[in-house]
Amino acid sequence: MGKGGKSDGEEQNMAAWLVAINTLKIQPFNLPALGPYDVRVRMKAVGICGSDVHYLKTLRCADFVVKEPMVIGHECAGVIEEVGSDVKDLVPGDRVALEPGISCWRCTQCKEGRYNLCPEMKFFATPPVHGSLANQVVHPADLCFKLPDNVSLEEGAMCEPLSVGVHACRRANIGPETNVLVMGAGPIGLVTMLAARAFGAPRIVIVDVEDSRLSVAKELGADEIIKVSTNIQDVEAEVELIQKAMGGGVDVSFDCAGFNKTMTTALSATRAGGKVCLVGMGHHEMTVPLTPAAAREVDVVGIFRYKNTWPLCLEFLRSGKIDVKPLITHRYGFSQKEVEEAFETSARGGNAIKVMFNL
Repeated sequence: MGKGGKSDGEEQNMAAWLVAINTLKIQPFNLPALGPYDVRVRMKAVGICGSDVHYLKTLRCADFVVKEPMVIGHECAGVIEEVGSDVKDLVPGDRVALEPGISCWRCTQCKEGRYNLCPEMKFFATPPVHGSLANQVVHPADLCFKLPDNVSLEEGAMCEPLSVGVHACRRANIGPETNVLVMGAGPIGLVTMLAARAFGAPRIVIVDVEDSRLSVAKELGADEIIKVSTNIQDVEAEVELIQKAMGGGVDVSFDCAGFNKTMTTALSATRAGGKVCLVGMGHHEMTVPLTPAAAREVDVVGIFRYKNTWPLCLEFLRSGKIDVKPLITHRYGFSQKEVEEAFETSARGGNAIKVMFNL
């Protein structure tokens, strides 16, 4: 029996279900029984991620395919309603940010500390696991992180995309002597830029094809912004612009788009002995100039989600080293009409960076 809060039977838990291509329906969502180490959380803020939009438009994202109705959403924060009998560190009323992936803790990857690579990972809104765009969810207490008093629930939900940037910076060993290039000024490119600055990067150049996104990047602290084309023939000239804007060598490039052209640019612009971190996954396969990069000993590293990032994200937010509030451009309530409008806004792009639900 859990401690605190109302029983589930006193109200019907509703969630946003992906039921078909371009079709979301708010319908009842029955919660699992509360285990001894679980908590029941009332959702207060849920962000829309690019993967959510992919699922809505195509019922798939990479190799994950939606085969039956699924609750959407995974960037979230809320308030504890009830705690399991053996939960010691959380109580009803605590505001928490939720890490959305539950690993097995038994496989080799988990035992080596790389639990983000767990083959048995159960991740919010990754088929067949249900997500968190709901009135309430049940989640392991150890994956719920208490928010500092000066960090809002919306900022708590932003820990999920921010974690991608933090994990990328750790993988690339960003520090006070690392000049950084960011390819792509979408939500992930922007949080990667913010994380790189918080890790101490002294100079950051960011490129994109859209002026509106570059303007936001400049406002958020990019040292230089460069508008590029989608034409692969322009890479050589654009690399020259990037290196001139950097004023020195590019130590680390983050490709936050994951296309042939962005990866080609990153590999070409990075100095000998530098590093390219592939963050975005726009193309499943790419044709890139790997041999010239290898001849310059440019290391290429990949990232997949994140591990052990929530405490650092929350400290960056608490201390003011990172401000994610300007990234939240649109807010919606939790009605059928608003859910549909929110996803349309996110899918359209334009001036929308992060679309957030307030439940």
